[in-house]
Amino acid sequence: MTETSIPRAEQSLDEEETATLAVDGDDTEADDTEADDDTDTAAGTRVKKVVGEGDLFRQSEIAADYVEGLLDILDYDGDIDELVAAGRPMVEVVGERLQNLVGQRGATLEALQELTRLAVFRQTGTPSRLLLDVGGYRANRRKELAAVAKNAVEKVKEYGEPVRLDAMSAFERKCVHDVVNAMSGVASESEGVEPNRRIVVRPAD
Repeated sequence: MTETSIPRAEQSLDEEETATLAVDGDDTEADDTEADDDTDTAAGTRVKKVVGEGDLFRQSEIAADYVEGLLDILDYDGDIDELVAAGRPMVEVVGERLQNLVGQRGATLEALQELTRLAVFRQTGTPSRLLLDVGGYRANRRKELAAVAKNAVEKVKEYGEPVRLDAMSAFERKCVHDVVNAMSGVASESEGVEPNRRIVVRPAD
């Protein structure tokens, strides 16, 4: 099995971890699916809760207020935009000297995102699939991971053997799954448990 390394963004500081909400929702495997809008019924089956765009924008507004408060406490300057994109609320923080809010490989950003999701949940009572970005980190990381995924696909097609990638966050795994799933002749799956969960790219059955 071939090992492929992931380009690493040059961020530093804490590798913080926080407890996630009941559902995470950024990967495509059965236990990582985007299930934030699901709820359990008394019979134990899962039903989909419909969240309108107005509700999603309300979530982004709550999140933006919470992030603004955090920036004030931490004495960071940044412009905050709230929006709804691809059916999920988003908050983007743009400014200079924000790298410490991203952390090593986005670890601090992931922790801040979970805190922000929790703040939304406390006000709305609904688990949120909010996506928080700081300084364009996620957009840049998507480009890096697209290159990683394409390189893995090329190796799988050339050698016919599975390629195991480095451990990734749920956000990173979803980025890779999206790229691999758009290509023919290959498939991807996640293996392992957090924080060492990783993707294996293999020939399609």
